Amino acid sequence: MKKWMMTLGMALVLTACGAADDPDEVVQSPTVDEHGEEAPATENDDSVFEIAVIPSQSMGEMQTGLDNLEAHLTEKLGREVVVEQYPNYNAVVEAINYNHIDLAFLGPLTYLIAHEQSGAQAIITQEVDGSPYYFSYIITHNDREWDDLDDMLEDRADVDFAFASISSTSGHLIPGLHLRQLGFYESEDDHEFKQIQFAGSHDIVTTLVQDQTVDAGAVDSAILEALMKEDDQNGGTMREDIKVIWQSEELYQYPWVVPAGMSDELIAEVQEAFYEIADEEILRIFGGATRFVEADDSQYADVLEAAREFEMLSLD
Repeated sequence: MKKWMMTLGMALVLTACGAADDPDEVVQSPTVDEHGEEAPATENDDSVFEIAVIPSQSMGEMQTGLDNLEAHLTEKLGREVVVEQYPNYNAVVEAINYNHIDLAFLGPLTYLIAHEQSGAQAIITQEVDGSPYYFSYIITHNDREWDDLDDMLEDRADVDFAFASISSTSGHLIPGLHLRQLGFYESEDDHEFKQIQFAGSHDIVTTLVQDQTVDAGAVDSAILEALMKEDDQNGGTMREDIKVIWQSEELYQYPWVVPAGMSDELIAEVQEAFYEIADEEILRIFGGATRFVEADDSQYADVLEAAREFEMLSLD
């Protein structure tokens, strides 16, 4: 087992629903393959290109960036692009598996479930400050006397702990696996803490820790830094209030995923459209990204190993 697996231990998932049909427009039925599944979009297809995203923050905080992304891709791909949000992990995985959407922004764990089930492939990720990596953090309030995770675990019977989402890589899988390997956590109902809760997103975990509603929580490092930068601009105290007491090994950033069977030509066209994104509102909502870069399946092998050990390659 890799070294980081011994030292380590997804975010609401949003799926595309499609825009309402124009009553004055003749709309062709979607192409369906022999198994009753919609065929993936092709380079010369003029149908709506549907995208699902998972928000790293609360939905309202992302809407301007998502609207700008929709407009940018519509222009670059030369076809209508719809970016939709829908809070259901099962729905987005099924949408990718059955070619009901053309592109999805997923946490690494959720992507790997789709990859294992249907061959969905990662094609793009984002860099933050020049790096395609991020970390899982366990954070607490700076008023706490804990200097590291060991200190917190000594008081675990009195600790209210918050994960982001049960299907979050950095907000549950990686820190949860580490706590499991230490013998303190199996599930929400089987653990040695005072209380375990799933807050739903990384920004909510951060707020709960800052407000001292919970004693500690697990978050994505890139999202935490983006939240802190925004808080700095507003004259807040988040950077002074939050203390990191545990950090994982490097994790590869969240992937953009296409269904199996999409043509290489269209994949290249989508990748090029993302490489050209410079809109700060778009970049901000994806972990404070600085640019988008190519990704492939091999870069998520370590997370796949962790998911297998934690038996999380299913959303059942």
